[in-house]
Amino acid sequence: MLDITEISTIIATAGVLAGVIYYIQVMRDQAKTRHTDLVMRLYATYSSSEFQDAWTRVRKISQVADTTRIDESNNKVINQVCLFFEGVGILLRRRIVDATIIEDLFGGAVERAWEYVRNQIYLGRQEFNDPTIYYYFEYLYNEMKNRRRRGVNSG
Repeated sequence: MLDITEISTIIATAGVLAGVIYYIQVMRDQAKTRHTDLVMRLYATYSSSEFQDAWTRVRKISQVADTTRIDESNNKVINQVCLFFEGVGILLRRRIVDATIIEDLFGGAVERAWEYVRNQIYLGRQEFNDPTIYYYFEYLYNEMKNRRRRGVNSG
């Protein structure tokens, strides 16, 4: 038969265990909330008027600037688009965001963006003798392209 000490020990242990389980669940929920917040902030930046203006200019620039260096006035918008996708690429490489979410939110925009600026990035890498310029943007492009090639789709 159990005495009062054993019963209180069992109850205390069960209480501690319940507290640990609750704490783990709260931590998971907080992590999911932070992750969702990060992804939505990325999307808010992408869908902002300022970014969309830069995106439109990059598309127009890419039609005329293929293998020649573009003028300085357009560097800002190209960098704005490239830096955004560079950041997304870093988050994907570090496994902070899931490739499926990136694909769902940005669709083919990653591939189009890389194709618009690829030649300018290659020229910049040669000019500055730095093969790491927009490395994570290229990583993001390759990951999205490979997913599409393998037929990995969202949902």
